[in-house]
Amino acid sequence: MSAAIREYQGRFGRVALLDVDRPLVTHAHSQCHVLLKAGGADTFFAVRGELQPLTDDSAVMVNAWEPHAYVQPRPDAPRTVFLALYIEPAWLLSLEGGLRWAGQPGFFPEPSARISPAIRRRIDELASQMLFGEQPNETVLASTLCGLVLEIIGPICGSRPVLAPTGRAFATYDRRIRQAVDHMRNNLGAPIDVERLAREACLSRAHFFKLFQQCTSLTPHVYANVLRMESAVRELAQTDHSIALVSDTLGFSAQSHFTRFFQQHLGVMPSQYRRVVDVYPDA
Repeated sequence: MSAAIREYQGRFGRVALLDVDRPLVTHAHSQCHVLLKAGGADTFFAVRGELQPLTDDSAVMVNAWEPHAYVQPRPDAPRTVFLALYIEPAWLLSLEGGLRWAGQPGFFPEPSARISPAIRRRIDELASQMLFGEQPNETVLASTLCGLVLEIIGPICGSRPVLAPTGRAFATYDRRIRQAVDHMRNNLGAPIDVERLAREACLSRAHFFKLFQQCTSLTPHVYANVLRMESAVRELAQTDHSIALVSDTLGFSAQSHFTRFFQQHLGVMPSQYRRVVDVYPDA
């Protein structure tokens, strides 16, 4: 069975060490997502319509809100230990100089990146610390994460200006889609009603569905699942609310349905995940 070994949550986002032995459904994150192999077998993630290798020498890069899935090469494939970075774009933009493209769909121009020996040492050190060490100082962890991200994306950005002195760039959503997303955020516990969202946007269902995908790269249902999953992760880590209450608040008719949903997106059970999370103040 898959297991969460350890996770850190803070203003930077999340850093998770995961031992995964099952595929994950197509999903997305509001954070910039970097997948690194920490141990076990080589494997693949489906990103941008192709299988991207996750090996000792290659990382998988997933932009904020970009759909992806964990695809095991065969049913009896050996397990893989992931070091998964979920980096908040707002945090990257807050760093000295700022990362101009952090919140944009093309922040990672390529879905795969080469891992140099120096980066490999950083990955191994961070994974070992998470496995055996005490929770690090947030400043030290933040410095490690920033260094990792910049070292990984540097070679694939080429001459593109990664660092920018001022300004934040946001993807431009159609006003009607922004209103639909706001409705979804404010009603996480309600079943998604695409017909109603389309009607309130004064669009046909087909036109609304197409426009939503054009603006977000996701279907309305997958987008709603992203919102619910991120809310679940926060609640489990930062509150003492029972899993039953979290399940009910997010609109699941039974706790078992919530557990299945959580496992399909993260690979582990909510109760097991909660036990391994370390949260930094002001996360």
